[in-house]
Amino acid sequence: MRLKIIACEILARELYLYAASSPYIVDVELVPKELHDEPDQLREELQKRIFQNSDSLYQTLGLLYGLCSNSTAGLVTPRLPLIIPRAHDCITLFLGSREKYQQDFTDHPGTYYYTSGWIERGGGAHVERRTDITSSKRKITNANYEEFVQLYGEENARYLMEVLGSWEKNYNRAVYIDLELVRFLRYNLQAQEVAREKGWNYEEVSGNLNLISRLVQGEWDPKDFLLVNPGMKIIPTNDENIVGCLPA
Repeated sequence: MRLKIIACEILARELYLYAASSPYIVDVELVPKELHDEPDQLREELQKRIFQNSDSLYQTLGLLYGLCSNSTAGLVTPRLPLIIPRAHDCITLFLGSREKYQQDFTDHPGTYYYTSGWIERGGGAHVERRTDITSSKRKITNANYEEFVQLYGEENARYLMEVLGSWEKNYNRAVYIDLELVRFLRYNLQAQEVAREKGWNYEEVSGNLNLISRLVQGEWDPKDFLLVNPGMKIIPTNDENIVGCLPA
């Protein structure tokens, strides 16, 4: 079987490792991580790539993403079956299960997660909780005070700077997801330094790449993966399944 995996670039090292040992012919297509900041643009890019691969020699498409702020909601696969993990975002893919992610989210809601891929691909290693910072806020914080004044007036500019500058107060814990594969890069030291500067507690937890491995190996247990048949579209289910599908 020929399998095409479309994935966020922060998963490159892990994905290449398992693609090399897959029993299938696996090709990898990486998508820039910056598109996470604009879910609508990311959805548009993913849909374009799905269409581009629909008339290829592949038998199946794999989408190495989670729901990712609804970036994958609404995606349609026209001719090939598509496999996507049942995950809210990439943190599930690095931790190994949505149950582990949900437990940590419940126990420590004010947590930033740091991964090697996010650090080396830029962006300061910050992976936000799926409900904390909207893309519009991230976009606005790239502007400066003078631009705010020009756009919204001085009073509104002060208010925006205050609100957008306060989001870090909701966090008190930094977690670096440790993987033996990339331990030699020592990116945990960068995450530790950021935590120190912000006054957050710092921890390291062991990652688990079984979801990535199983996606590439063709072990698509319905409990952990959604099969989207041709003519169907991905939808959020708002329950423990995370994603489902309906006729497009």
